[in-house]
Amino acid sequence: MSRYARRMPTESRRRVALALSGVFGRSYRVAETWDEGLSAEDAALAQALLGLCLRHWGRLHAWILPRLKNPQRGIPLGSHLALSMGLAQLAWMSGVSTHAAVHESVELAADPRLGFPPHKGLVNALLRQGAKDREALRRELEALPAALDRTPFAEEVLKAAVAAEHMEALWARLQRPPRPCFRALDDGPWPEGLVPEPALPGALRLEPGAAFPRPWLMAGQGMVQDLSSQALMSFAWNATPRRILDACAAPGGKTTALSRRWPQAELMALESDGKRAERLKQNLAVRRVKAHVEKAEAIAWLRETTSTFDLILLDAPCSGSGTLGKHPELTWLGDGLDLERLIRHQRAMIEAALPRLAPGGLLLYAVCSWLHAEGRHHWDDVRKSHPEFHSPALWPLLSDATFFRPDPLTWEGEGFQAFGLSRTEQP
Repeated sequence: MSRYARRMPTESRRRVALALSGVFGRSYRVAETWDEGLSAEDAALAQALLGLCLRHWGRLHAWILPRLKNPQRGIPLGSHLALSMGLAQLAWMSGVSTHAAVHESVELAADPRLGFPPHKGLVNALLRQGAKDREALRRELEALPAALDRTPFAEEVLKAAVAAEHMEALWARLQRPPRPCFRALDDGPWPEGLVPEPALPGALRLEPGAAFPRPWLMAGQGMVQDLSSQALMSFAWNATPRRILDACAAPGGKTTALSRRWPQAELMALESDGKRAERLKQNLAVRRVKAHVEKAEAIAWLRETTSTFDLILLDAPCSGSGTLGKHPELTWLGDGLDLERLIRHQRAMIEAALPRLAPGGLLLYAVCSWLHAEGRHHWDDVRKSHPEFHSPALWPLLSDATFFRPDPLTWEGEGFQAFGLSRTEQP
């Protein structure tokens, strides 16, 4: 290679830049496979760096802006990416050398596909300024108001989740990357690093620093499943359903839970997206779950079918506002969501599903959201418009056993809301 040839940024940092470019340049969610193919070490670095940039994007921007010749003009996204990634490594990733943090970011700025080559010198100068005292840089960034890292959407989510005096405490908790939660699917030994989660029998947590148990998951011996999803699916219901419908089934964690609980039931799983439907089939196959998977939009399918089910699960499409800890990009994308459309869609799903409920059956509605309009308001409205249905006490350990909503301040799982509906027996 010529001594003058430009080096490429490492693959792990390139992936982070691609993910950030998707979020801030195209309003894309971070794909589940964004770090696929990286080594365990590179994936860990990339995940940490992406999380830091997303969680502190506002403060990083506030540090950069006054150091520009023309703060009002700002800088292109490519320059912002390179600077933010470099600053995050210098301030919060002590295991990354100063040289690597600065040099890799300069190389990223020089990449015309991701950076902005005319600002290569600017990136180098600002990062070298910050690198003079990395600890001082960290303190300076953390001294900036935490509210800089929040959008109006994030503020609305916090207001819906907790009382005003607890909003900062919840936000601080959401800035800590969550530890993955798992469920074992056989009686074999757990991989090293998995330990029981005290909050819920059968749930497992990954100890800090332990290797992600990918071979165990690929063999169908376990699955990743958030603590809230596991607690939700532990609902107390003594019936023995013969026919079960999971109306929004991908990626298949709740379908798997239903199958394991009632292995003799006929299980139908719907998924509207073709790629997600294929992934659902693959996941169920490796876990040895017997289910009929159909690519179909739930509302249209429910309106057309004449079949009835003893148990219907509606894990409805939603804002995902309860997953800000795991998906920090939602903080920056939430303002672009069409919440009214989502809310109408959720209500239409409930209305389409109720007629398909067999006598004595249970409809279970759930969303990974703290926004009342996506959960509690549906619960209140449906009970008013359909007095022939009632909500059984399904979660006896919660303060309100008829409505699933764990305390956001003390519960380590995602933000969830759920309720059940059963037809009231006539006297």
